[in-house]
Amino acid sequence: MNLYERYPVLKQCSSDIEKALDLMCLVYKSNGKVLVCGNGGSAADSEHIVGELMKGFMLKRPVKDERIPEHLRKNLQGALPAISLPSQSAILSAFINDVEPDMMYAQLVYGYARENDLVIGLSTSGNSKNVVNAMEVAKCVGAKTLALTGEKESRLSEICDVTVRVPETETYKVQELHLPVYHFLCAQTEQFMFPDLQNKEKALLSF
Repeated sequence: MNLYERYPVLKQCSSDIEKALDLMCLVYKSNGKVLVCGNGGSAADSEHIVGELMKGFMLKRPVKDERIPEHLRKNLQGALPAISLPSQSAILSAFINDVEPDMMYAQLVYGYARENDLVIGLSTSGNSKNVVNAMEVAKCVGAKTLALTGEKESRLSEICDVTVRVPETETYKVQELHLPVYHFLCAQTEQFMFPDLQNKEKALLSF
C-alpha cells in the first residue's frame, strides 16, 4: 500500500491503522459522527481532519439529495459529519474559566457524543489530561474511541478502543507522522462511503 511505501516507519503500526480505518467506516456506516480533539499542534490537526471529512478530499462527492434544489445542490459536496472540539472557543473558554480546565473536552463530548459516534483524541504523549478525560466520558456514553499518540504506552493506549502509536517520541516528529496516518484514514473512509464515484481510482492510487 502506498502509505507504507512513502512512510516505511509506519509499517509497524499497520495493524492498528487498519483497525482505526475499520472503526471509522463502521461509525459512518452506522450514521454516526466523528468528534476530534487535541492541544496545540494536535488542535490544528483536529481542524485538518474535520476539513477532510466534511467536504470532498480525494473525491468530488456530488450531492444527489433531491430535497435540495439544483441551484444549491450543484455547489454542495457530500459530507461525513465531523466536529473539531478545539474550534468551540466560546464554550471552551467559558468552561475553563467557570468550571474545570481539564474537563473542557469532556464537557463537549458529553454534550455531543452518542452511541455510534467516534471520538478521536490526538496527543503526542498520550497522557494529555483533557483528552484522556474526554475519552473516558466518551466510553461512558457508549461512543467509540480512537487515539493517535507517540510510540510509548500511555493512558490513552490503555483506555481507547484503538490507538495508533507512531514510532517517534519527540513532539514535532510524532505530529509529522500523525498527518499521513489521518490523511490515509480520511481518504480510505471517503472511498468506502462514496464507492460509486467515477474518479474513485484516484483515492485508491494515491493511498
